[in-house]
Amino acid sequence: MENFLHNLLSKDNEVIVIFGFFVVAALAASFIQAITNDKRMARGEKIIELSYPDGPDGDYKIFSWPYLVRKEFLAVIMFITGLLVWGLITDAPLEEFANPNLTPNPSKAPWYFLGLQEMLVYFDPWIAGVVIPKVMVVGLMAIPYLDINPKGSGYYTLKERPFAIGTFMFGFIILWVSLITVGVFLRGPGWIIFMPWQEWDPHRVVAETNIDLTQYIGIDSKSLLGNIIGGLVFIGYFVVGVTVPYILLRKHPTVVKLGIIRYSIVAFLFVGMMGLPIKIFLKFTIHLKYIWVCGWKGIIFFNI
Repeated sequence: MENFLHNLLSKDNEVIVIFGFFVVAALAASFIQAITNDKRMARGEKIIELSYPDGPDGDYKIFSWPYLVRKEFLAVIMFITGLLVWGLITDAPLEEFANPNLTPNPSKAPWYFLGLQEMLVYFDPWIAGVVIPKVMVVGLMAIPYLDINPKGSGYYTLKERPFAIGTFMFGFIILWVSLITVGVFLRGPGWIIFMPWQEWDPHRVVAETNIDLTQYIGIDSKSLLGNIIGGLVFIGYFVVGVTVPYILLRKHPTVVKLGIIRYSIVAFLFVGMMGLPIKIFLKFTIHLKYIWVCGWKGIIFFNI
């Protein structure tokens, strides 16, 4: 518990604690307003955002300039002022000079990269550090072109946008924030997970026997047959995850409006996101290392 409290209260992690407070506060405020709006709409009343005539003509509509820009400008000034005051009254958490003969244990990246560093436990570096972040960025960029639901634009609601809100909550809060939290507060010496009530033991060694998928059935994962089986399982996961829901829901109004192309992109991104917790679960339960070990004469080589 002493190490956990030290991490929680250290100056290095002040930003994370403040970040967590603002995340919880923003989520609570938005969910309260969304639930209130859903109740008002169920009673046939106007939503909160349309309950007060803020517009210049009393039509419940306002222009971005100057009304929204003015509020954003004031918010930026308050934020910068708070940051300057914080920097003046708090010393920077500088450590001793780097010693090439002494590597810190554990050696951690800045907190905003710890989600990626935590994923290195479950994936190859090129996947955790290159592929997954790029897919995340591309997916976020594609949202305006994939989102066809006109409801919830300009106001908070839960009932009208359950899939979008649920996907965001799972992808950002449950996955990304959880990975950062584990990396910051639970990863100790040797990058071993220590529970808050456990003391960090720098001499502790955890021997893990990680096994590739095909090795469970007695096939070398680096052999041609192992490559084929691993590739079929990996590709089949995406094929099944995209096609089966489409077959079951092809007549659903949302799927019809999306069309086959946009549906395929949304389903691919969603199935790919779900692959992360599945791989983590398999790593902790059956010590699965790689599903697909692909190598060909040293030219093509990757592990998934």
